[in-house]
Amino acid sequence: MQASNMSSIDNFDRNILRIMQASNRTTSDQIAEQVGLSPAAVQRRVKRMREQQIISADVSCVSAKALGRNVTLIVQVSLERERSDLMDLFKKEMKKREEVQQCYYVTGSADFILVVTAFDMEDYERFTSDAFFENNNVRSFQTHVVMDPVKVGLTVPVEEKKD
Repeated sequence: MQASNMSSIDNFDRNILRIMQASNRTTSDQIAEQVGLSPAAVQRRVKRMREQQIISADVSCVSAKALGRNVTLIVQVSLERERSDLMDLFKKEMKKREEVQQCYYVTGSADFILVVTAFDMEDYERFTSDAFFENNNVRSFQTHVVMDPVKVGLTVPVEEKKD
């Protein structure tokens, strides 16, 4: 979140964000009742937070297992060359791949960390062949198979920074 957005968030906004992160299907009337504002005031605040990209998307979380994607993998990827054009190309490729749920450009021993979902290990092997072995700029990758997804989410803490 940009510093300019931080100053425009008050406790009403924080409470609205908490509620919406729990369920974006909560109506303005329900939110208004919980935070002590009118439904119109809630709608104005939500509209402003969307415009400022404080709320970046309204999505439905879908169960991968319900769709037969029974395997989740955390993958560390190291590139051969770290030129900006090649990094951008890798980022674009990962954005296109539906099985890549998350992709992070990171510091440390790897260049990227991916969260990947697959039907089974054979499906993941096809993914690695297409995404990594066919890419001349991928030096190596290390895969961690998720045995138990202890906590999975995209919610962001909305509390103010304490000094």
